[in-house]
Amino acid sequence: MTKRPARRLLAVSAAFIVAAGVFVLADARSADHGRDDLSQKDRDRVAAVTARTSDFSRAEQYEAMSGGAATSLAAINVNSFSHFSENITFVEEETFKLGNALFQKLWVSSPSSTQASDGLGPLYNARSCQTCHIKDGRGHPPEDRAADATSMFLRLARAAKTPDEEAALKSLREMSLPDPIYGRQLQDLAIPGLKGEGRMVIDYSEEPVTLAGGEVILLRRPTYSVADLAYGDLDPTTTLSPRVTQPMLGLGLIQAIHEADILALADPDDADGDGISGKAAIAIDPTTGKQALGRFGWKAQSASVRQQSAEAFAFDIGISTPEVPLHQGDCTAAQAACLERPDGVQARLGEAEAPPPVMDLVTFYAENLAVPARRRASFPQTLAGKRVFYETGCASCHQPKFVTRRDAANKAHAFQLIWPYSDFLLHDMGEGLADGQQVGVADGREWRTPPLWGIGLTNTVNGHTFFLHDGRARNLTEAILWHGGEAKAARDRFAALEKRDRDALLTFLESL
Repeated sequence: MTKRPARRLLAVSAAFIVAAGVFVLADARSADHGRDDLSQKDRDRVAAVTARTSDFSRAEQYEAMSGGAATSLAAINVNSFSHFSENITFVEEETFKLGNALFQKLWVSSPSSTQASDGLGPLYNARSCQTCHIKDGRGHPPEDRAADATSMFLRLARAAKTPDEEAALKSLREMSLPDPIYGRQLQDLAIPGLKGEGRMVIDYSEEPVTLAGGEVILLRRPTYSVADLAYGDLDPTTTLSPRVTQPMLGLGLIQAIHEADILALADPDDADGDGISGKAAIAIDPTTGKQALGRFGWKAQSASVRQQSAEAFAFDIGISTPEVPLHQGDCTAAQAACLERPDGVQARLGEAEAPPPVMDLVTFYAENLAVPARRRASFPQTLAGKRVFYETGCASCHQPKFVTRRDAANKAHAFQLIWPYSDFLLHDMGEGLADGQQVGVADGREWRTPPLWGIGLTNTVNGHTFFLHDGRARNLTEAILWHGGEAKAARDRFAALEKRDRDALLTFLESL
């Protein structure tokens, strides 16, 4: 079994969870780790009932409600990641729909005849949020060498060269250092009159892995480079980190998890000797300039949904916000023609191309994309796979459940039993998945544990099954087999399973 303390659901009526939108559950150790949103009565009540289940004969109570009362109960189809939280108010539904319109909005270059739609780029990867986050779901690598990398991009970062740069990284004033010419991200598109910075090139080689029983799986190992560089050479120390866009579902609920419950799972020095040494990420909140727990992004470099949205506006689309006021996006001092282009700031609306009202709506939309309900959670094959998930050690990092803060900013997110299957910590995933790129406290081998909720609907929503940070895995089996570092023991247990047990584990994952 796994390192985490056993947990058990607190019995409460179905009518209570649906009508009141709340559920009482918390980490049994929360009283020792600052769950300041809970009364002593809450702590005492949950301490005896938060043991992780050891009963795989049936589904746990409310296990199918992955997002608590916010879970979407809509029919499963291509729009399954695009529904609003079931428990928001009627007025909030309107806010969600307005945010959705802005999420899909196509930005144009400045100046233009449109009202409040100009400011694109000048260099960019996409013209809208939805272009990258296709159907609010998972991105994928280019289909061939000539295709645009619309839902995948290259993060750029270089080594420190001066004591000041080293100090900036150490203090987290800089999460990473940009390439002197191409900035923090390679933008392959540009407004008329400018050239895109370059084109991502991926070359794959295949490596066979033999599983118990003789089944051979071919893993794709990617190699990344950039072609058609338009503004000179990259710095010799600049690294390329490919990133596919992640699903948008459940972000507000993740944000509402109490910091204490995430920190309680961290074991950076592997004090218990089980080989799992997750550590908390640290981000800088751009609105306050203060450190906060990072929980969003492939390396948990963002502390809030709003911060993540602002950074995407700046570096994916080239749109400034109050949080990241870069009117020319990721243009650098070496790209004079880019910096000279007019921006889309309109004084009557604010001091940014996406002023506070826009950010409010987009953030609300992103915070309230609902998690779909589980399918077949109580089926025997699913339960058999759940047992394998626990016994192979997957749950050591993919923490099944949390209860969100009682004092969450949005009542729809407050005190919800949720099942994200992530500890939101950074883990060493081995050399095979390493990108060599430091981001804040995350080194070149560390990645945030991605949530698994909704993973079984990837093909339904996005028409593919490409997984991991760069989409190299073509299915869930390949994704598991790429796990190394702290996850290698669990990966090896999976590879040694009989086929029926491997199939059961995949059935469990596909039910999430």
